[in-house]
Amino acid sequence: MFQEIHNTTEDVVFAQVTEIFDFIEKEGSAQGFCTCSQCRRDTACYVLNRTVPRYVVSNRGVARVEQTSIERQQFTADIAAKVWEGLKQVHHNQRPAGHEAGKGIYAENDGPAFNIPTIVGRLLNGSNFEPLSEIAVELRRDGELVRMRNSNWQNPYHLVANTEGTFTFWPYPIPADAAGTRTAFEFSIRVAAGGFETLNHFFKLPVISEKDQVRSYSMARTFKLPDLYMFPPGGDENIYLKTED
Repeated sequence: MFQEIHNTTEDVVFAQVTEIFDFIEKEGSAQGFCTCSQCRRDTACYVLNRTVPRYVVSNRGVARVEQTSIERQQFTADIAAKVWEGLKQVHHNQRPAGHEAGKGIYAENDGPAFNIPTIVGRLLNGSNFEPLSEIAVELRRDGELVRMRNSNWQNPYHLVANTEGTFTFWPYPIPADAAGTRTAFEFSIRVAAGGFETLNHFFKLPVISEKDQVRSYSMARTFKLPDLYMFPPGGDENIYLKTED
C-alpha cells in the first residue's frame, strides 16, 4: 500500500552526493577526502537528517515538485552545500582503527555466539544538565576499544548537537561453545574531554548465547544505560559509576 510513496529529496541528495564524490575521485582533493561507498552513505545520511523530505504519490506530484525551476535550483544548491558540510564531518570523524579493535576475541564465522545488544545512553553536563556534543565516547572491554558489528557503527562515537547527547554502540558477537549459556560481560564507557573530569562508567551486560549470529539490527535488542554526567575538575562528584546485573 505504501510502496508508491516516494521522497523526491532522496533523489536530489543521492544525485548530489554522487556528483560531488565522483568529482573528488577524478580531480582529487587537498584535504584527502575519502570517496568510498561507506563515506558516500554516511554523507547522504548526514544530509537527509538535516533536510525536509518531499513526498509524492503520483506523476502529478512529481510535476508539482518540478514546476518551479528557480526554486528547484536553489533547493539543489542548498543540498550541494550540505553535502560538502557532511563530507567534511564524515572525514573528520573517521576512526578506522575503532572498527577493528579487539578483532581476535570476536566470532568471525557462523555458529554459537553471544549476540551483544545495541548499547544506548546519554551524556549530559553535570553542571546544567544540558546534552553534550563534539565529544568522543568510547566503549571498552578489558581496557580495549570494542569492535563494532560493522562500519556503520562507530567506536569512539562522536556526539553531535542534533542527537541530544545520545550515543549508541553495537558490538560484534562473541563466540560461544554452545547455545543457552548465560554470561555477564563487563564493559565500560570512557569519556575524556577538555573542561571535564574523565568519566569511567563500568557496567555488566548479561547475555544468553544463541546458536547463530544475529546479523540484522532490531530495536528490541537494546541495553539502555542510565544518563551519564560530566563534571568540571575539582568537583566532589563520584565519576566512577557501576551498573550491576
